[in-house]
Amino acid sequence: MSRRLLVVWWTMTGGTRQLVDAFREGAAVQEGVELVVRRADEAQPSDLLAADAVLFATPENLASKAARTRRWSAPAPTAEGAARQIDRIATGWRMKPVAEPLIVITHAQTPQAILAPKQIDPASLGRARELGAAMAAAVSMGIW
Repeated sequence: MSRRLLVVWWTMTGGTRQLVDAFREGAAVQEGVELVVRRADEAQPSDLLAADAVLFATPENLASKAARTRRWSAPAPTAEGAARQIDRIATGWRMKPVAEPLIVITHAQTPQAILAPKQIDPASLGRARELGAAMAAAVSMGIW
């Protein structure tokens, strides 16, 4: 029986996509796991209901998760940050967190740097690969 690991993601400047690609590389080594990757504007509630585990990947924009991922939950004050908002999504869907948020800071401080394409550092990509491998292994074993 194949088990399903869902990734719901969004990016405007490519950084989150790089992390999702690294996560996919890590998860791909695990047999018996169907990895389903959906952009946030394409994911449906049925995708979440069919998943054994879900990874939400979103940039943080002005201390809030990306607008395209907001449709999954009620709004939260922006001062709480993207990680807190993702936690609210999990709570609303009756999910439990299984890993600490993987937060990557690109140090973009000017409007030009914020809008520019991002290049994620190798160490962060490595952490995303490790998370993919760990989540896929746990899904394969039926832990979630």
